[in-house]
Amino acid sequence: MTTMTMVVVLLPLLAIFLYLFMRVTYETVSCYWLTPRRIKKIMETQGVRGPKPRFLVGNILDMASLVANATSKDMDFINHDVVGRLMPHFVTWSKLYGKRFIYWNGTEPRMCLTETELIKELLSKYSTISGKSWLQQQGSKHFIGRGLLMANGEDWYHQRHIVAPAFMGDKLKSYAVYMVECTKQMLQSLQNEVELGRGEFEIGEYMTRLTADIISRTEFDSSYEKGKQIFHLLTVLQHLCAQASRHLCLPGSRFFPSKYNREIKSLKMEVERLLMEIIQSRKDCVEIGRSSSYGNDLLGMLLNEMQKKRSGNGFSLNLQLIMDECKTFFFAGHETTALLLTWTIMLLASNPSWQDKARAEVKQVCGDGAPSVDHLPKLTLLNKIINESLRLYPPASVLPRMAFEDIKLGDLHIPKGLSIWIPVLAIHHSEELWGKDANEFNPDRFSSKTFASGRHFIPFAAGPRNCVGQAFAMMEAKIILAMLVSRFSFTISENYRHAPVVVLTIKPKYGVQISLKPLN
Repeated sequence: MTTMTMVVVLLPLLAIFLYLFMRVTYETVSCYWLTPRRIKKIMETQGVRGPKPRFLVGNILDMASLVANATSKDMDFINHDVVGRLMPHFVTWSKLYGKRFIYWNGTEPRMCLTETELIKELLSKYSTISGKSWLQQQGSKHFIGRGLLMANGEDWYHQRHIVAPAFMGDKLKSYAVYMVECTKQMLQSLQNEVELGRGEFEIGEYMTRLTADIISRTEFDSSYEKGKQIFHLLTVLQHLCAQASRHLCLPGSRFFPSKYNREIKSLKMEVERLLMEIIQSRKDCVEIGRSSSYGNDLLGMLLNEMQKKRSGNGFSLNLQLIMDECKTFFFAGHETTALLLTWTIMLLASNPSWQDKARAEVKQVCGDGAPSVDHLPKLTLLNKIINESLRLYPPASVLPRMAFEDIKLGDLHIPKGLSIWIPVLAIHHSEELWGKDANEFNPDRFSSKTFASGRHFIPFAAGPRNCVGQAFAMMEAKIILAMLVSRFSFTISENYRHAPVVVLTIKPKYGVQISLKPLN
């Protein structure tokens, strides 16, 4: 081949390479610099300002320093004024910049919003054109993938409609049998240990195992033991993904062959290997004629849906998405309820008069038997106690939404690409909204219709994108608490150290130690 021929061949390739290089460079610069700066300027013209960001890392280091300092010591006593401890950056910046301010998570600008009318408008009116940001999706990519919690737009809409029936009507009621049976086993285990002389228990461990047992049965049914293995691996993954913000501030950092990236990918592969074994065993049963369907649990519903032809809108389930949904509901289905139960037990253990009231109500409604589905609506006082626990210690401290189009929110113009972060914990503890006793445990506040509105009580979010498993979680919490208070009385242990921390969700750093006494 002559030199001239080589030049003729190589020039088009070189031109394509240069074009691709320039395009990637432009899109990178636009994503990490031009677009965020444009958003910042638009918000500044509307009077929304915030702390000055550093190059690439934004305000991540500032937030990390404030949180580390605030949580460096345990609290002196059981005090529910925890916003300054868990969200010191919010307290600091809201004092400086007001109810609306911009801060930066790496190169992603985020507007903190606490105005309840605007929050209600955002969650109800713009559910289809707002959702999870790319940065959030990357942070949970190896943890729960693109399941319902991280899906956006049309994908979210179709996924929601596929899984919603699993948490509604008779299907939801059928889970009560699993909940009662699993709780009986747990209570018997506690009884046996008390009879052997043990008096103190870290109740968070028991609640975590119990809710994992229940979601294992409702999600995987016969594959219950394998479900417990998956639960353990997902717990480890959760702690690793909680560090994600430190690894996503540099462009392309998720591709680095670091120890963090290798470990997280290895865990993800093991979780998906276990899930595939469960899925394959279901498929084998259908193929050899041992079963006519994939089952009635959540996994079976998803597999049955996958077998249907691709819908006219182009959406269809695949194995990866089914595994992501399983991981999502395994995490959301046990984690949030376990924490709700743990914090509620801590509150009842340190407020014995409310524990006595709850026990009396359960006795009146359920008698000496286990609670049934028909009993649950009549446990109104227990419902108020659960709500007050969710107000003081909501599982998620923040609720994020990114605008995928320009939107009008009250008097604000929200540009496409701006993330809006709703500080749920701060809203739930606001004296302006809840009164001077906002940091006190007072379930009676939910007796008033004033607080019946979802405008400033949003532990499960609100609007079309609210938690699809909300009714499941509330039913589970009522059954477990009703059975616990009817079997035991409990007080807070002297060894309990009040030290809430955030690891994706709000957790007791050292667990919750209580002293148990059987009632019979």
